[in-house]
Amino acid sequence: MTDVLITGTGLYTPAEGITNEELVASFNAYVASYNQTHQAQIEAGELEPLLESSAEFIEKASGIKHRYVMDKAGILDVDRMYPFLPDRSNDEPSIQCEMGVVAAKQALDQAGKTATDVDAIIVACSNMQRAYPAVAVEIQHYLSAGGFAYDMNVACSSATFGIQAGYNAIVAGSAKTVLVISPEICSGHLNFRDRDSHFIFGDACTAVLLEAASGEQTSKGFRLLGAKLATQFSSHIRNNFGFLNRCDEAGVGKRDKLFVQNGRKVFKEVCPMVAEHIISHLGELSIDAQQLKRLWLHQANLSMNHLVAKKVLGREPQIEEAPVILDQYANTSSAGSIIAFHQHNQSLQNGDLGVICSFGAGYSVGSIIVEKR
Repeated sequence: MTDVLITGTGLYTPAEGITNEELVASFNAYVASYNQTHQAQIEAGELEPLLESSAEFIEKASGIKHRYVMDKAGILDVDRMYPFLPDRSNDEPSIQCEMGVVAAKQALDQAGKTATDVDAIIVACSNMQRAYPAVAVEIQHYLSAGGFAYDMNVACSSATFGIQAGYNAIVAGSAKTVLVISPEICSGHLNFRDRDSHFIFGDACTAVLLEAASGEQTSKGFRLLGAKLATQFSSHIRNNFGFLNRCDEAGVGKRDKLFVQNGRKVFKEVCPMVAEHIISHLGELSIDAQQLKRLWLHQANLSMNHLVAKKVLGREPQIEEAPVILDQYANTSSAGSIIAFHQHNQSLQNGDLGVICSFGAGYSVGSIIVEKR
């Protein structure tokens, strides 16, 4: 069977960032305004007052201290509280295309490749900014790449599912080199007026270059030992926004259609599902969990990652074994585990093993076992 390697990764980080303190100041100003406006109904018992948030609450609940965003001003504007991302003409690259091209070029440079070497591009992320044409085809155009391209969505697991699809294309012989790109503008589908979730997401884009191993590449990058995917339907994480429920006349999205979750249910149900999935995958490859040097996990919640790593390893994980990037990036959906991999794989030695794992709405979970070459 053809060996498949990850030979390059790339990361686009937005220029603007928001600290917990800045986010809380805006949210609490909205809460004060709302409670004052509805004071009569609140005093009459017809409405519940909104509760303030705090930086301490956010960090304790999630481990997040900061997030990068595509538009800071719109999010912090108390009268708006969602990003202002102006429409672009059809002659301009879309925002996701722009992000994807930057990340893709980094991955290609790291691998010593050019766009002409690319046979396929898969854009795998939680939310596409339009229905069609595919963002992947647009990126293909602006990179001047050949072959074929398509979009796919498995929410927070999109990147690992995309890597599996790229792996399959290479093994089947339909491509020799595949780019998997995850441009996540999570701030666009987040309700910044919801205390339980306004702090969760950030924006970023990652790229992973997969190649069929050839003579000169046998000692380069990370060899994919296996990929394993699973899904199970659940409504405990949802985003119902789409073209069937467009914005109102004022241009304001229907906030009840944006990201919602039952956090306690998700934590209780997803953590054991993910740990069992990884353990099962390792067993299929006859790998003992203690052989793992890294667990690059989906960066959604610090407690979730710690619990999953603990269950897989059967002991308390060391900080370097399950690296965390969500303190600075927040939850970037499918990009999170790839950011962790991109930033925390340089110290691994030849033969070291690791697992890239993402999980999220669906429920879905994808694990990629890799070996440093």
